[in-house]
Amino acid sequence: MIFSNAMGASYARIAGANDRVQVGFIGFGLIGHEHVQDFKMQSDADLAAMSDVYQPRLEQGLAACGGQAKAYRDFRKLLDDKDIQAVVVSTPDHWHALITIMACVAGKDVYVEKPLTLFVKEGRWMVDAARRYNRVVQAGTQQRSGRHFQKAVEMLRSGAIGKIMSVRGTSFRNIMPGFGSPPDDAPPNDLDYDMWLGPAPKRPYNPHRSLYHFRWFWDYSGGQMTNLGAHELDVVQWAMQVKGPVAVSSSGGRFALEDNGETPDTQDALFEYPDFTAVYSYREASAGRRGEGALEFYGTKGCLSIDRSGFQIYPDMKLDPSNAIPTFAGHPVGGPVRNPVRNNVAPEPWIQPFKMAGSSPEQFDLHARNFLDCIKSRQRPIADVEQAHQVSAACHLANISLRTGRKIRWNPETEEIIGDREASKWLERPYRKPWDEVLRSFHL
Repeated sequence: MIFSNAMGASYARIAGANDRVQVGFIGFGLIGHEHVQDFKMQSDADLAAMSDVYQPRLEQGLAACGGQAKAYRDFRKLLDDKDIQAVVVSTPDHWHALITIMACVAGKDVYVEKPLTLFVKEGRWMVDAARRYNRVVQAGTQQRSGRHFQKAVEMLRSGAIGKIMSVRGTSFRNIMPGFGSPPDDAPPNDLDYDMWLGPAPKRPYNPHRSLYHFRWFWDYSGGQMTNLGAHELDVVQWAMQVKGPVAVSSSGGRFALEDNGETPDTQDALFEYPDFTAVYSYREASAGRRGEGALEFYGTKGCLSIDRSGFQIYPDMKLDPSNAIPTFAGHPVGGPVRNPVRNNVAPEPWIQPFKMAGSSPEQFDLHARNFLDCIKSRQRPIADVEQAHQVSAACHLANISLRTGRKIRWNPETEEIIGDREASKWLERPYRKPWDEVLRSFHL
């Protein structure tokens, strides 16, 4: 395989800036199928290659591409294909960083699913690789391409709900009793399990340590905090224009699900920023009254609630603060210290309500469109790798807090944990051979 600077040619070497883009897909699962459909919608994209380590998925992916794509069981051979200009990475989380880096070195632009990383330092390596090789790297935080998300961010920044002091996000559902606890077994003959593991530790094959269920194991994922939480926190940090929190505390555990998973089924995290806080909570074993909740921004004049279906502004009422003090029968009056005097002025809204519908499928198409446009213009995409790294880092810090049992203080400028050498060790994990040597060869 060739991974040299000579492979880092820019799109300008391709004849004509308006030529079709040859796209290769690495990983074909739930979100991988979605991306194939999204790029099919783009008139200037050719679905040129498909790679997967599981033969049935590879065949399904080829069929979804329309039968013209080249097949690769080993993604490295896809990266060696000089006809491929861009890749879409839809693998399990533990492969996102290394494949993205290798693609950048090979001169490919990259659309990589979120969460961007398995641990914090991978994100900085990805940013460095993208910048060194002048690659466009778009993260799969598709809300940034949603028109109603963009409008909401514009309004939040303009002070539409006043000064924002607090944000709350939730993801609640009930999947009790879980997915069961199948025994370890031999991997299927048509799955290259060693390649599926890649840089992750060598483990016996288990049906849950593969395909969809990988998310419940720390070797391959940060659980729902990095999966669902990444979407929520991305909107927070995008709207509030911050690089990251200054402190994170989190608690939770796998309290209820009756299966062999490891990551929490219940988790609450508090993210402290210089002038506001954000809370993200998820439940896997209790939907509660609210079920899947919207992301809510709380300001001094009202609240903005948003999800993929749309957003709405709810005004707070402007009233005399004295009228907010409760009164009770026999409440003492008079004397040298008097209680505030209530008045009869009727409250009125601080702001006007506002509502905008969303279109969830459209934002996936627009995200792919933005990626292709940036391949041609060489501009940074709307969900650039730098911001995606910062959001993933915040999610990882929540998991570090949970696993160490203490608050984590963070410097978002230097990307260092402050005053906790033990917790700092969680910022990086070793890669398994030979992938550790591949990473080192890039000197990131």
